[in-house]
Amino acid sequence: MTLSIFSHSMPRLTALSRAGIVMSMAGALASGALLPLSAQAQPAPGTAVVPVAPLVRGLPDFTDLVDKVGPSVVNIRTTQRVQVGRPGSGEMDEQMQEFFRRFFGMPLPGQPVPKQNKPKGKGENAEPQSEERPRGVGSGFILTGDGFIMTNAHVVDGADEVYVTLTDQRELKAKIVGVDKRTDVAVVKIEAPNLPAVRMGDVSKLKVGEWVMAIGSPFGLENSVTAGIVSAKSRDTGEEIRFIQTDVAVNPGNSGGPLINMRGEVVGINSQILSRSGGFMGISFSIPIDDAIRVADQLRANGKVVRGRIGVSIEPVSKEVADSLGLAKPQGAVVRMVEPGGPADKAGLEAGDIITRFNNVVVDKAGDLPRLVGATKPGSKATLQVFRRGAYKDLSVNVVELDDKPKQQAAAGAPSAPGKSEARLAGTVLGLDLANLTAEQKRELKVNGGVLVTDADGPSARSGLREGDVILAIANVQVADVKQFEAVLAKVDRSRPVSVLVRRGEWAQYAVIRPNN
Repeated sequence: MTLSIFSHSMPRLTALSRAGIVMSMAGALASGALLPLSAQAQPAPGTAVVPVAPLVRGLPDFTDLVDKVGPSVVNIRTTQRVQVGRPGSGEMDEQMQEFFRRFFGMPLPGQPVPKQNKPKGKGENAEPQSEERPRGVGSGFILTGDGFIMTNAHVVDGADEVYVTLTDQRELKAKIVGVDKRTDVAVVKIEAPNLPAVRMGDVSKLKVGEWVMAIGSPFGLENSVTAGIVSAKSRDTGEEIRFIQTDVAVNPGNSGGPLINMRGEVVGINSQILSRSGGFMGISFSIPIDDAIRVADQLRANGKVVRGRIGVSIEPVSKEVADSLGLAKPQGAVVRMVEPGGPADKAGLEAGDIITRFNNVVVDKAGDLPRLVGATKPGSKATLQVFRRGAYKDLSVNVVELDDKPKQQAAAGAPSAPGKSEARLAGTVLGLDLANLTAEQKRELKVNGGVLVTDADGPSARSGLREGDVILAIANVQVADVKQFEAVLAKVDRSRPVSVLVRRGEWAQYAVIRPNN
């Protein structure tokens, strides 16, 4: 999927549509389907007539909204300084320049400083020269009358200079106050008094099907207006936040501009489009303004956003796993790994736990958990509800500050396989050869029990199991050794899939095996 852009006009389709309407009306008249009101059926005497409100009362007029909100929308252009006159800066060496002058009669295009105009220096000690080059364009809107402006992080991140153009054509240099890449929100500041600030709307009152409008600078065309409807709310695309989805035309340059409701209030920041062709295809995404304001407030106060973390890696709960574990529906987040010594580890969370609530808020999808934890103030306590081996359990965890710097984790190798133990039923029913873990292997893996897979075939191989995996639980029952594994398996209904909690290196996940009957 890419972010990019085209507009389409369809005069042929319009003409065909008109022709179709004329033909349909002619056919209806010929068949007597269209009758004057006096000839249409009337309600029987004494029958109560209930007036029906029209579903469509006419198309909206956006002119007042444009007059009202337009002055609060700004154009943003960014530049970066590029060194010239040094190797690797993009400038051709003198021999190559001379080659082009001799054989083509002209210097190579794109060389910013001709040789004869270069500033003089003293040999190798000459100071490198730099020039300001265009980097990109975007949009933004005025948050406060004293010059705070909101836009997208990708519009200004990495820029050396930011310039803001107001609707009265004043261009002012802006200072970047803060950038948050996770939410794609940024705040910049210009020095100007009495600016027209926008009004913020209530995203919770926004409805699917409601008319909305966007103002921005697509392709640098300032104060361009497009309109459409809300297509969906809380659209999960795997990002830090859930988006407002619309069919409003959004193109490069619209990024950072406001999404406006029919009351003239900003309800979102236009941020992305979904496209298979590289052009606009009727799907655009906006950051909900309530999420954006929470980020902007922190950027203005601290220059950065502080988020919470608890030290777990998670994955979604599939329907197959939910059914095999006895969950009513595929809901929550499966804990794949618990960071050793981290907050979740200290709270007693285990790999294979399913987190179903955070501070009494339901974790409907796995992506909900990072958002809930991230929005929690570091240093505070939170309550986790987890589903573990068929029962719910509450744990108290200390939330710490998220460090965005990536941490290198050593991947644990597969434990070496000792001699095979007796696991006849596991081999016959699941295609597994198993062995008990040694005391040393348990210490290395930091587990109290489990069984080592020495070979996987048939049903287990089809489920993704392989030699070196460690099975910690089967059918929601934690197992200490092969003997206990066999005892649990003997009680399993072989007509139904059975779940196993598998540890592979540092990661744990559920696998569902369909037994041989």
